[in-house]
Amino acid sequence: MLISSGVSNKGIAKELGRDPSTIGREIKRNSFRGRVYVAIHAQNKWTHRKSSAGKRHPLKSKEVFKWVIKRLVRGWSPEQISGRMKLVFKGSPEMRIVPETIYSFTYSEEYKHRKFWEYFPRGHKKRRVWHGRKVRTALIINRISIHDRPEAVSKNIEFGHFEGDSVEGRSHKSGVHTEVEKLSRMYFAVKVGVVNSEEALMAQEKIFSGLPVKSTTLDNGRENHLHYKLNKIGIKTYFADPYSSWQRGSNEYHNGLLRRYFPKKTDFTKVTQEEIDDCVWEINNTPRKCLGYYTPNEVFLSKLNNQKVAIQSGM
Repeated sequence: MLISSGVSNKGIAKELGRDPSTIGREIKRNSFRGRVYVAIHAQNKWTHRKSSAGKRHPLKSKEVFKWVIKRLVRGWSPEQISGRMKLVFKGSPEMRIVPETIYSFTYSEEYKHRKFWEYFPRGHKKRRVWHGRKVRTALIINRISIHDRPEAVSKNIEFGHFEGDSVEGRSHKSGVHTEVEKLSRMYFAVKVGVVNSEEALMAQEKIFSGLPVKSTTLDNGRENHLHYKLNKIGIKTYFADPYSSWQRGSNEYHNGLLRRYFPKKTDFTKVTQEEIDDCVWEINNTPRKCLGYYTPNEVFLSKLNNQKVAIQSGM
């Protein structure tokens, strides 16, 4: 009433027994659209500010939020995001977040409509058990069982041991041959025109060229029939038990990641090697918990450089 009657801030202050500056701040903060002071509107604004006071950002801060979301949409898991932050921001405790906070944020009532969970590695609301693909077995010459591998291979303590497999496309006509270096989790994928032994061997020769490869562990599919030709160039080959994809868990896991980009029944005749390379680059540059949140690419290059130095020192 006093304001609408044209009374000055000083006059209102005198009437209410307050300081004129207090009256001025109140009118400025709570005026409707910055022009008209309405008591009920002012009360509503005050109530809203009070309810929001001390309310923390769902991901600690805007800086953390931006960092997390940028990597979440790239397919990083909450564990990978949290672990990588510890490496990148070692001296900045404010740039820390635990995986549970990211999960809680993602599924919260306020943010679940944005469907950030779709970017999780598997992209499912519920976890599903993966049983591996059904392989068409064949008689494999000079087959050596996985149980006869040296301990250094089984325990991932020596660089240069791989796991291989094929990702099949529509009607089993085209696909991708993949190999994973077990110690670093470095993933390689080469497109094949047909999933057969000749194409698989050529893909392996491309992948292994120039690398210090000691062995590869394969399944019992027909595409691995020519494995003995790898033996002739010094690469040992081992075979998992039939229908035991879990024995080559690293490769199966990475093929699952590749399937995020190329789902089942993908026609690989319409996919270029460059497109596959882009996806593989993303996979290899995502930090892993098992690697202390370093990326496969970082660990692989470090091990590769160490081997080169060792070879040069022995010359």
